[in-house]
Amino acid sequence: MTDTPAPTTSSEHSAPGDASGDSEAPRERANRRWNEILQETRVAQTGVQILFGFLLSVAFTPGFRDLGIIDRTIYVVTVVLGAAATGSLIAPVSIHRFLAGQRMKNELVETAHRLMMFGMFLLALTIGSTLLLILRVVLPGLIAEFLVAGVMLYFAVCWYALPLWLRRRASREESA
Repeated sequence: MTDTPAPTTSSEHSAPGDASGDSEAPRERANRRWNEILQETRVAQTGVQILFGFLLSVAFTPGFRDLGIIDRTIYVVTVVLGAAATGSLIAPVSIHRFLAGQRMKNELVETAHRLMMFGMFLLALTIGSTLLLILRVVLPGLIAEFLVAGVMLYFAVCWYALPLWLRRRASREESA
């Protein structure tokens, strides 16, 4: 017997942990959430893998030898952050392979959700430290640090504050 997707409404696609899909069976909901995570993972993995590949190649460029100790430290931290982000964003696939057929889809979805959130945090840090490394080479003084702080603030607003604000606004509208 195959799963037939239930008709969906916009309220069923609210937040990862919502309870709004009343007409959706628990198994259908878990499958839908897993498919959403897979789509999101594909986008994030592509970005982190391209960035990580770039970072790995930097150490083999002639200019790398000219970097000072601070910039080399920033580079090492950036590569480690990129590796950790890659691990977090790819982990749901490995976990799925280990748990396939074990009837643990809800646990898989929740764990994948947490890994994705942490992976996105690590990705933001990787992008920020990559930007810091590049701008420290290109710009004089503390300009690089101020620009990176601005970009990281922008990430915090777009990736975290805005979704939380939208969730809170939707909750208030539902309760009104």
